[in-house]
Amino acid sequence: MSNYKLGLNYAKQQDQLDELSLYRAQFHIPKDPDGNELIYLCGNSLGLQPKSTKSYIDQELEDWANLGVEGHTEAKKPWLPYHEFLTEATAKLVGAKPIEVVTMNSLTANLHFMMASFYQPTKERYKILIESDAFPSDKYAVESQLRHHGFDDKEGLILWKPRKDEELLRYDDLESILKKHGNEIALIMIGGVNYYTGQFFDFKRITDLGHNYGCKVGFDCAHGAGNVNLDLHNSGADFAVWCTYKYMNSGPGSLSGCFVHERHAYNQNLNRFTGWWSHNKATRFNMRREFDVIPGAEGWQLSNPPILSMAAIRASLDMFNEVGLEKLIEKSKNLTGYLEFLLKQLGEDTIRIITPENPDERGCQLSIQVLKADKSLHHKLTVAGVISDWREPDVIRCAPVPLYNSFEDVYNMIDKLKAILNE
Repeated sequence: MSNYKLGLNYAKQQDQLDELSLYRAQFHIPKDPDGNELIYLCGNSLGLQPKSTKSYIDQELEDWANLGVEGHTEAKKPWLPYHEFLTEATAKLVGAKPIEVVTMNSLTANLHFMMASFYQPTKERYKILIESDAFPSDKYAVESQLRHHGFDDKEGLILWKPRKDEELLRYDDLESILKKHGNEIALIMIGGVNYYTGQFFDFKRITDLGHNYGCKVGFDCAHGAGNVNLDLHNSGADFAVWCTYKYMNSGPGSLSGCFVHERHAYNQNLNRFTGWWSHNKATRFNMRREFDVIPGAEGWQLSNPPILSMAAIRASLDMFNEVGLEKLIEKSKNLTGYLEFLLKQLGEDTIRIITPENPDERGCQLSIQVLKADKSLHHKLTVAGVISDWREPDVIRCAPVPLYNSFEDVYNMIDKLKAILNE
């Protein structure tokens, strides 16, 4: 869809034609002190709360109140296998097989657990390759892994950088790095959708390239899960991790997801950190058994599941399952394309979009540089009722999320931005 038009009537007309527009009413939309709905374009940081979430959590609170410890087996959704209630829908959402996914821990913790298994440095091959502007937590994590294994965290880190005066990364440059350093690199770990630019990387291309040089390959999909088609199984990646509180709308600090490719599912010799929840379910409570690892991603669990967080994730996944990723991505491309169209009307001397123009190389986030502006512009937008976020040094990130944002939201955001720029 590219025949966008100007004017509020056009935006309203598109919302009437949108078959997913009814889902907006299934979310709590934040309001200003006067009770007016805010324009919430910040799902890339924290997704909005589905109205169904409360009833899912209330059910667990009720079962806990009425059953106590018996809730582990007698709750409406028994707690012992609770993480399994998320598996099918999660696998579908990230393009994986059920044996390849599990919900557990928090994001950076999962990244460390994956690196315990898939970063196995030797004296000759110990370096880690990441994108130069990776999310800080990823950079801190890989640096600490280098130090943990006795390597220098600067010398052991190889950065995939954009070219001078560019923001986006080029695959040619990645190929050049691997030609030069491939036999020294133990792990390639890339943020699947870059948090700053919104660039969505070609997982299969990166994985094939890394594997050709004998590197293990993993992705942090925090900005990808629930936003783009990750197709993790077919990418061939060794592992991936993601959070569930951005596009997956499961609440602040909620649990993380983890993918381990099925070719590793039955490899009991892979080094890993373990706990009782990675032990054979049939003998888990026979406390004196020697460790017997569960096949697949479940074999990386440590602890019993935090039910209240998982209940919120289940509420969200049920909605994703109902809608389907294909329809979400179709609307996302239309909605983000409309935002791009309206931003371009402001003129290249005012606005620069650093996110890729190709809809297949981005999700719903657009990163906007407003020329000659500073953080005060973002503050004015917030006061005007637009919730976006600011990333230093000069980027405003806007994410029109297809589940709850409308074409009218996008129109009104640009209308307010124009008014501020014309002050």
